[in-house]
Amino acid sequence: MQDGVKLERKTKDELKQIAQGLGIEKISTLKKDEIIALIREKREQIANEEKQKVQPKKRERPADAVEVKGVLDVMTDGFGFLRMENYMSGKNDIYVSPTQIRRFNLKTGDEIVGDCRPSQDEDKFSPLLFVKTINGDPLEIALKRRPFERLTPIYPKEKISLDTGDRTRTASRLIDLIAPIGKGQRGMIVAPPKAGKTTILKQIAQSISENYPDIKLIVLLIDERPEEVTDIKRSIDGEVIYSTFDQMPENHCKVAEMVLERASRLVEQKKDVVILLDSITRLARAYNLTVQPTGRTLSGGLDPDALYKPKKFFGAARNIEEGGSLTILATALVETGSRMDDVIFEEFKGTGNMELKLDRNLQEKRIFPAIDILKSGTRREEDLLNEREKEACWIIRRELGRNSNTETIVSFLQYMRSTSSNKDFVELIINNYGRK
Repeated sequence: MQDGVKLERKTKDELKQIAQGLGIEKISTLKKDEIIALIREKREQIANEEKQKVQPKKRERPADAVEVKGVLDVMTDGFGFLRMENYMSGKNDIYVSPTQIRRFNLKTGDEIVGDCRPSQDEDKFSPLLFVKTINGDPLEIALKRRPFERLTPIYPKEKISLDTGDRTRTASRLIDLIAPIGKGQRGMIVAPPKAGKTTILKQIAQSISENYPDIKLIVLLIDERPEEVTDIKRSIDGEVIYSTFDQMPENHCKVAEMVLERASRLVEQKKDVVILLDSITRLARAYNLTVQPTGRTLSGGLDPDALYKPKKFFGAARNIEEGGSLTILATALVETGSRMDDVIFEEFKGTGNMELKLDRNLQEKRIFPAIDILKSGTRREEDLLNEREKEACWIIRRELGRNSNTETIVSFLQYMRSTSSNKDFVELIINNYGRK
């Protein structure tokens, strides 16, 4: 087995001969580092089998083993790596063998907790020795789970309440009434520049974290400013995954795909996940720069194939009949002066089942939240609101339809700030306007 000789010193052809001698197949397209990793894995497997034949016993934790946790990224060749930082490759990644991936039914996006051995001279990455948990659950659950694509999607039935009792969070409280969010909602926040979308996203994230600590919250920031990433990290209690504007478009796409896979694995194990994406417009722009040109171009220079994966991301939101849900709220940029942004919004318009329209005119008058109540709403909101809430929501829309001026909106917001909960606000609206 050529023990004592550095594999790195050998040529790729020599490594291929060693690999073939060990019975390793399909190595013609692999890189040198990948062939070395497979050789070491095969040698360790043979050595372990020989030891078990001589003296079979229960495997014990090596003295130098270290517990690690990361998100699995499976390569096309069958092996994978545990990603430690922002779901992207780095020097601290942990190598996961194809044997472990097949044995435990591991997929891209699984969060693995296990033991690894520190890397040695011939190792580029530390190898994973044992798998303890998969997505926080015992190994048996991962073996029995159904693929995400085979789960049955249904309409949202259970409301995600954003009312925390904080009267200052008027944005999340107003959304709770006029555009309620259910588990499995596919919502779009239509946002002109400087309309307060970041503040609204933060309030939504804070409310979900406080009211539903069991929901997995992921905030995905694509093509954003670094200082905004820091601000959101410090403002919310959830996982913030990002790719800033100074990164390559390929990085934007990879991060988004990893987040979707991560969420899908959790839903397969009947867990509830919420993704807040800012923004789907910039994600589509990134795919437009990375897809193979088809020769067809939409208005604004957008390739039709660039919309396939962003639509797949947005369309993954669903409530699952067998248990679990994936809720996605994505911002769409409008009125930016870019024809491409307008085309992207038009392509996504109607694909969601909840829409929140922000009004720049209200923001310019320093009215927050700058939500266009008449143009915002949720499909089948009757499944998410009780009778009193539906009546109050109908009254608000009726009054704004009669007199849709700034004073009417301000008066409703003042009523909301004067009450500590939406329950009190609903009763106040019904008592003051119900008989008109």
